[in-house]
Amino acid sequence: MTSATVRIASILLGGAIAAFAFTAPVYAAGGDDNGEATMPTCKKGEVYDKKTQKCVKKSSANITDDNRTDYAYSLAKAGRYDEALAMLDTLKDGNTAEALNYRGYATRKLGRTDEGISYYLKSVKLDPQYAKVREYLGEAYVVKGRVDLAKDQLSTIKTLCGTTCEEYRDLNEAILDPSKI
Repeated sequence: MTSATVRIASILLGGAIAAFAFTAPVYAAGGDDNGEATMPTCKKGEVYDKKTQKCVKKSSANITDDNRTDYAYSLAKAGRYDEALAMLDTLKDGNTAEALNYRGYATRKLGRTDEGISYYLKSVKLDPQYAKVREYLGEAYVVKGRVDLAKDQLSTIKTLCGTTCEEYRDLNEAILDPSKI
């Protein structure tokens, strides 16, 4: 291959990458409870449909509650807290451990920490073995200045998944350095 051919291929490839960057879905930071990347976020009024792998209107009837719950978490992790709460409002059954946890997360991030704690406690009641809610509950306690209660959650997480799981590491870091919450 000549240097001119390499240069042209490089330009074309660069253009393809740039085009991809502008057309690819936007992914929220973080991951779901299985350690997988969160799903893409769509423009306001839409939801990402896992089955078709496309953004569709939020009112679409064929989007499952699980899909909507996961999408609400993606919105919250992207800092779109009001939209996350609005998505959770579309659930047929919003009384699941995951939905209540994500509602707590979004409300806490909006500065309504006590309200967030109330949702976390409901989630814990539904699933006491759910480590992610215990992490977020512990973070809320740190925000409230109740490091003792945060350490209780850390201890519980340790019994659930050890000291190497993401939930333990993240809450431990929040306790050591609250500015990271």
